[in-house]
Amino acid sequence: MTDAWATAERIRTGELSAGTVAEAALERAHADPHNMFTVVTDSLAREAAAAVDAGEVRGPLAGVPITVKDHVWLAGQPATNGSRALREFVPSESAVCVERLLAAGAVVIGKTNNPEFCYRGTTDNELFGATANPRDPTRTAGGSSGGAAASVAAGIVALAVGTDGGGSIRIPSAFCGVYGLKPSFGVVPKMPGFAGWPTLSVTGPIAASVRDLELALSVMAGPDPADWLSGPSLDPAPGALRIGVCADFAAVDDDVREAFEAAVARLPDVEVVDVPRDDPLALWDAVALPEGYASEGALVEAHPDLVGRDAAELALAGRGYSARDYLDAQQARSRYAAAWAAVFTRVDALLMPAMPTTAFALDRLRPETIAGEPVPDGFDTWCALALPANLAGLPAVAVPVGTGADGLPVAAQVLAARWHDSTALRVAAALEAVVASP
Repeated sequence: MTDAWATAERIRTGELSAGTVAEAALERAHADPHNMFTVVTDSLAREAAAAVDAGEVRGPLAGVPITVKDHVWLAGQPATNGSRALREFVPSESAVCVERLLAAGAVVIGKTNNPEFCYRGTTDNELFGATANPRDPTRTAGGSSGGAAASVAAGIVALAVGTDGGGSIRIPSAFCGVYGLKPSFGVVPKMPGFAGWPTLSVTGPIAASVRDLELALSVMAGPDPADWLSGPSLDPAPGALRIGVCADFAAVDDDVREAFEAAVARLPDVEVVDVPRDDPLALWDAVALPEGYASEGALVEAHPDLVGRDAAELALAGRGYSARDYLDAQQARSRYAAAWAAVFTRVDALLMPAMPTTAFALDRLRPETIAGEPVPDGFDTWCALALPANLAGLPAVAVPVGTGADGLPVAAQVLAARWHDSTALRVAAALEAVVASP
């Protein structure tokens, strides 16, 4: 598939028109064999493409079709957050990062599916149904940005906007075999928008290549008064980078480990490093559950008949936490983040598996087993590999590195120190290159 960078270049040189590119993308979106879209924005896309062709809009993404996750606000378009309780909600303003993409010439062709309130690592809800994986429609696309990753994997667009509060960009990117960047917390302003998990979740790109991630981040990043938690990123470290690897942070299936280790072995001078071994699941729950109740609890309590049972249970699970409980959890989190920050005094970037398994069955909330052991019930107990980056605010890039025994994608993730997103992307590009080379 032609990536966004190449499409933008061909439109700039006049080889392609934005209108032609948009019409082709809209045609693919309307076909939507995997239930990715919540709405296809025909008129919006055609108006934006016409403005590019008329020379009224110029920018690094001029004429490039993109999708935007349903959860993310786009003025004048539904933002249901996957819930029947929000079926009629249409924001009057866009998230700052979406406004920046539009100003850079991006052409939004539609909004993509996510689980109700973005609460799961799969994509299914009672309003739109389940999103299937384009690599195998019997398998999940992952979540919560499942529709976004699927829209890239299916070749409908080369660039999509997702969010990640507990792996929600990296999970579907890994399962669908595309590239995904969870930026450092604060690098990309995410407001105006739903409250969500305000200290965990970030907005970021999913794309057909690492250079597309870099291009999208260059447009989306930077502080804005609309999001007081936003801030600047830093330039990458100059010269050669020290790269570490940790393959055993959490249990993974044998075929995932083999594909990961085979890809890492092709990089020069990678050293095994130790990382904080505290289980992140309990700490993540102690932050995420009260934040979820504060964000969605009132909606669930006001409209219990319009919220799915699973989402309602998860939203209300945070009701019993006190303010003291929450602040104690944030203090514990600060110590956890400091321990992870210490890793990046020894190396510039760290490689870990992105997910412990390949995409599992479409009708399941979790894999049955990991490394031969049953996966317990709970709030995405199989996502331990994703959580350190959210708890510590680190950038993390999902990079496809091979396939598992079932032929489905396996991904690594590249982590770096907070604010050093460019370093993570630089190492991701090196990994992308060695995986692609014969």
